[in-house]
Amino acid sequence: MSKFIITGGKALSGEISVMGAKNAALKILAASLLSDKEITINNVPNIEEISRLLELMESIGTQYRRSEERLILKTPVITDSKLPEELVRKIRAAVLLVGPLLVRTGEAHLSHPGGCAIGQRPIDLFIEGFKRFGAEVKFDNDTYIFKAKKLKGMTFIFPKISVTATEALMMTATLAEGTTTLKNAACEPEIPALAEYLNRVGARITGAGTHTIVIEGVKELSSDSYTVIPDRVEAGSFAILGALIGHDLKVVNCRPDHLEALWTMFDAMGVDYQLGSDYVQVFGGKKLKAVDIQTHEYPGFITDLQQPFTVLLTQAEGMSLVHETIFESRLFYTDMLRQMGANIIMCDPHRVIVNGPTKLYGRKLTSPDLRAGFAMLLAGLVAEGETEIDNIYQIDRGYSHIEKRLQNIGADIKRVVD
Repeated sequence: MSKFIITGGKALSGEISVMGAKNAALKILAASLLSDKEITINNVPNIEEISRLLELMESIGTQYRRSEERLILKTPVITDSKLPEELVRKIRAAVLLVGPLLVRTGEAHLSHPGGCAIGQRPIDLFIEGFKRFGAEVKFDNDTYIFKAKKLKGMTFIFPKISVTATEALMMTATLAEGTTTLKNAACEPEIPALAEYLNRVGARITGAGTHTIVIEGVKELSSDSYTVIPDRVEAGSFAILGALIGHDLKVVNCRPDHLEALWTMFDAMGVDYQLGSDYVQVFGGKKLKAVDIQTHEYPGFITDLQQPFTVLLTQAEGMSLVHETIFESRLFYTDMLRQMGANIIMCDPHRVIVNGPTKLYGRKLTSPDLRAGFAMLLAGLVAEGETEIDNIYQIDRGYSHIEKRLQNIGADIKRVVD
């Protein structure tokens, strides 16, 4: 097992580059299964989550070559419609493979997928959507069994907005017979990115990025190359880092237009920053004012930035309310911030009050999940003294070579293998 050792209090400056979006790359990889042609994907982040999905895809017939940020994939034949349980348990994105398997083999077997422990994450929306396409679904021996002789277009109204379910049904609809209409669909930037890729290889999708998406089914998809969009969560996390302890930190290769809710909060707090077409430059050293945040679907404040932003609020003057509306267990990490000296009161599983500013002190911590793990890393960089973070596999799932990139802007952080 590896851990991070951090000595905090160092002012950071220079440039840090944003990698390809984890949540976009995973969906493009899954969509590659819809065709038996060779596909090239560029700007793929070198993270554990990608490795786990590739491992799962390889187990059912995918052949691939990987070099740094490029992937060349081909799945000429699906060799098995049963996704191995031990691999499915490691990654939530496993559910995205059900649609392509149904399209190409008429069958898919899926145990309940894993991922971050951030509350209940049922797959009922996926199941209902596949049923509407004409699939039969049974649950036997802890495994969902999907079967369909033919998938037909349909109209599906999401009872609640779901990013991954929107993407899964959109992918499946590309090769279903007839027209599919998805209403109350998610609008996150990763969805029009997926639609752009699918349209490039022959799909007919309109409305992606709005709440109504229409897909006209086609007979087959071709091949093409595609470049993954920058990761907006990583860009926002680095910008927050700049607001915390940046001297003059420039976050490059990003899409600032994907983070408008964050910039609104920066304005309210008094953060000194400048936006360009593909960068944000943050100047630290200013007194920050407390603000209230409430997570929401895009274009609202993204739930994946709630944790690092809460670390920022510990250094702001006044009282802030953090309201997490998406996941019911996503605020439990604040107990570790309290151990470091933060003045945080938990009202209920969805709300905490943060009083600041407070001095943070280094502690021995364990990363509970991907985004909370990165928040612990930020807190360690701010804290006085040494912070040790265990279970950093959780951080590696979403951030590529993070310690090297932070070292390049002046952070005192090292990876230690026990």
